[in-house]
Amino acid sequence: MNPSFQCARKFALLSIAAGVLGLGAVGAQAQTKVVVGYQQIVGPFVSAIADGSFDKAAKEAGYKIDWRQFSSAGDISSAFASRDVPIGVLGSTGITAAVTRGVDIELFWILDNIGKSEALVARNGSGITKPADLIGKKVGVPFVSTSHFHLLVALSKIWHIDAKKIDILNMQPPQIVAAWQRGDIDAAYVWPPALTEIQKTGTTIADSAEIGEKSVPTFDGLVADKDWAKKNPKFMAAFTQVLSTSYKNYNDNSAKLTAGSADIKGIIKMIGGKPDDIVSALKLLIFPNAQQQASNIWLGGGKDGGAVKTLTASADFLKSQRQIDAVLADYTPFVNGSYAAAAAK
Repeated sequence: MNPSFQCARKFALLSIAAGVLGLGAVGAQAQTKVVVGYQQIVGPFVSAIADGSFDKAAKEAGYKIDWRQFSSAGDISSAFASRDVPIGVLGSTGITAAVTRGVDIELFWILDNIGKSEALVARNGSGITKPADLIGKKVGVPFVSTSHFHLLVALSKIWHIDAKKIDILNMQPPQIVAAWQRGDIDAAYVWPPALTEIQKTGTTIADSAEIGEKSVPTFDGLVADKDWAKKNPKFMAAFTQVLSTSYKNYNDNSAKLTAGSADIKGIIKMIGGKPDDIVSALKLLIFPNAQQQASNIWLGGGKDGGAVKTLTASADFLKSQRQIDAVLADYTPFVNGSYAAAAAK
């Protein structure tokens, strides 16, 4: 996946705040304007922006969406902090950092399970064929990323390997590729296009789909300011219904997608990219439908729900990386599955 597709995944760990535009009742002759921030990710969400589904539903509910694209997680964080955006895209680690620092936002939709789009790959000739072989080896990974998070989770919780016995190096994707080609590292945990490149001369040991199933998944999500969402239920219902419909349609037809499909063209219209690259990127991600969103797998279930478990585990990770001072006792107040549950009916 192009690095631009990963902006929502590499989280700037800044204190963010969600704001409000156009609060109050919708007048008979006017529409309430709402800014929705999106990033350069791929999936049904972006396709539905492109084909006008969100705009139509919002208009019928009395709202006008001002779509605002952000080129990085840092940029969207700044927009949240300046109170320009009441709804937007953040990843699981970014959401955790925000709510831990006191930002009153709620996760209401899982945009994607990162799945196979991040993986641990061993370089051919490194002598690594299984996790235990990582001991004493050099492993490159971008620190404080979802890849870093899943690498440490897998080592401690799944493979029971002391991370201190591995030389884990902080490298950005381009650095990983260069070091890989020089033979300076033995393995790396990263995302496309660096992942695609190193897989040409390496063997995948594990990916985030596998690790997520055995521990907690990593994801990109849509969050809303709690107060704004509470005061604008018609918008939230209409917006989430479009998400539900677009995700169902995508999952029903994903096997038939080609470079010339309307969904692919829509994504290119919104964020650019090459058709074949986008098709490949989509295949690495998992897009839960409304029923799955509302269930214990993701947004439902309180402390036993998948999203809350991920936020809790992410908080432990962030604290260990000294990105937050303390972990909250409970992350359930920041996950709201009611919108997805209503859309699933």
